[in-house]
Amino acid sequence: MKDTMKCCVQLFLKLVNSIMGIVGISMILYSSWMVRVWQRDMEGSSSGFHNHSIPWFIYAFLGIGITLCAITCLGHVAAKTANPHCLSAYMVTIFLLLLAETALISDIILNSDWEKDLPEDRTGRFDDFEDFVEPNFDTCKWIGLLIVLAQGCSILLATVLKTLEKDTGKHYDSDDDYAAHRLPFVNNSVHPLPCTVADFPLPSKSKTWTLRKDSQ
Repeated sequence: MKDTMKCCVQLFLKLVNSIMGIVGISMILYSSWMVRVWQRDMEGSSSGFHNHSIPWFIYAFLGIGITLCAITCLGHVAAKTANPHCLSAYMVTIFLLLLAETALISDIILNSDWEKDLPEDRTGRFDDFEDFVEPNFDTCKWIGLLIVLAQGCSILLATVLKTLEKDTGKHYDSDDDYAAHRLPFVNNSVHPLPCTVADFPLPSKSKTWTLRKDSQ
């Protein structure tokens, strides 16, 4: 029963963890597309192409995407092996990511001038991204809630899997003790019975010769 439950929890953890992987791959692909568009615009501009660096938000999208993919790989390894240390590292990583997301959302909600805290973007690509988010705010909101919900479920499932793994180890230990208690003769070696060899005195040659002479 516990093995079946453990397999189910591992499967659900992999499925929930895959959501972050899909989001991470999407962000990497979007970053690659933005880099391609930026290069094309720079090649068509009159200014030198090598004098312009890649905009900061492209690096931000790419870094977040790679981070999510790395966390997804860690989660799949933790779900596959059910190693307590790997599960603990995965839960701590997801928790820190949730804290960073909460701080970012709080700053956007509470600070009306949050855009001024960001570095200046001379290319205008960040404004294009903002123009895309504003008309599709409901879709982006549900995607964000799905990501946060997946991260919370990942922590919950990892905790359950870690608990099941500990209970399984204790169950195996108790079975070993029970078997040793029920079968005492298996572990106790049988000691051989002490035996002694009797040393009977043999008659000497002179006595043997005397006995033979008397018999004649």
